[in-house]
Amino acid sequence: MATERKNLLQLFIPISLETLCFMLTGMVDTMMLSSVDDAAVGAVGTANTYIGVFIIMFNIISAGMVAVMTQYIGAGKPGIAYQARQLGAAFNAVLGIFLSLFLFFFSGNILEIVGVAPLLMGYAKTYLQIVGGFCILNALMPIFSSYLRAFGYTKQPLYATLSANVLNLVLNAFFLFVMKWGVAGVAIATVISRVVNLLIIMLCSRVLIHAKENPDRIKNGEILRQIVKIGLPSACETALYNIAMTLTIRFLNQMDPDGINVTARSYALQITNFSYCVGAALAQANAILTGWRMGAKDYDACDRGTKKAALIGIVVAAILESLFAIFSAQIMRLFSNDPVIISLVGKLLVIDIVLEIGRVSNLVFGQALKTSGDAIFPTVIAAVFMYLCMVFGTYVLGIHFGLMAVGAYIAMACDECVRAVCMFARWQTGKWRKKGLIQE
Repeated sequence: MATERKNLLQLFIPISLETLCFMLTGMVDTMMLSSVDDAAVGAVGTANTYIGVFIIMFNIISAGMVAVMTQYIGAGKPGIAYQARQLGAAFNAVLGIFLSLFLFFFSGNILEIVGVAPLLMGYAKTYLQIVGGFCILNALMPIFSSYLRAFGYTKQPLYATLSANVLNLVLNAFFLFVMKWGVAGVAIATVISRVVNLLIIMLCSRVLIHAKENPDRIKNGEILRQIVKIGLPSACETALYNIAMTLTIRFLNQMDPDGINVTARSYALQITNFSYCVGAALAQANAILTGWRMGAKDYDACDRGTKKAALIGIVVAAILESLFAIFSAQIMRLFSNDPVIISLVGKLLVIDIVLEIGRVSNLVFGQALKTSGDAIFPTVIAAVFMYLCMVFGTYVLGIHFGLMAVGAYIAMACDECVRAVCMFARWQTGKWRKKGLIQE
């Protein structure tokens, strides 16, 4: 069976556009909802935060599937990649049904436990019940998207996301401004657009990929073991990062009574998200190539390709972040006229040049290590330095030495750069060459 083998650029462009679409959808939803009620914006943001906590559970399977599928495809055994998808879909479907029922029936209890403000409670419960009640969609979408990408079909998930985004925009406008359904309307629009997204990628995977016809199969238990071997450490790293970032933001909130530092961080994040999209997409594209090459045991090409991707990422991040820093005042006037905020964001964007260079290096080498089968090392390094540099560093530099948000950004930059050096050093050892999932 033919596989759509592509180069880095052909994989990178659709993935980066898809990532950008996800980011822009959230921004559009926020802007449209803000015209109705500011409290509704805060409530939806709060609900999405806790939905994201549960979605981490789905990542255990979807993250591990990419490594398993691409390596077996590279080894010329697409039937086993199909087997991995079937197991992943079944596992996530069962987990998705359980979590959907849990979030639908116990959304109020969850929000009470975490202490959501009374003003936000009604909105947050409505959104969490509807969107969380259909989180099975979040369980299945990455399974089928990963399946398409593993075989080189990266445009189809992009088309599905674009179609869903347009539909979400139209439905949001209809439910908000015509039907006057408020938060419930936004939630229903989100669910409907995700259903459409899932149906499109399921149809594309059925029509374009015929791996089921390949006779290669191995024991289901072995496939599941390989998926969890990669996916569990990756999911743990994501969970640890979310906790570390929560603690960091808590320190930012303590820095001043007016919230200037945390607000400046929010504006800086909105601007630098564009650079992050590029780095994340580059890492995902290189991970697919890494899996193919590991399966084919072409280790030298894997080494050259990963270093090339990291170099491209560093150059692009340096250019983008430098432009953001140079034109920070002009960009910030689109959001705020407060000279204190504008000045502070400008300082953060200067530090962010170093931060994003470290982040993209960390992402590319880290993802390549995980896809090769060397998944535990990145998680251990992340567990140590995210808390030592980012969390403890934010407290020391930001609060103890009074550098506020500037200190927090220096701490975050140190975290990303130290982990990037560790990832590169690990890659240079070549131990990943012996970590492949397919053993003779």
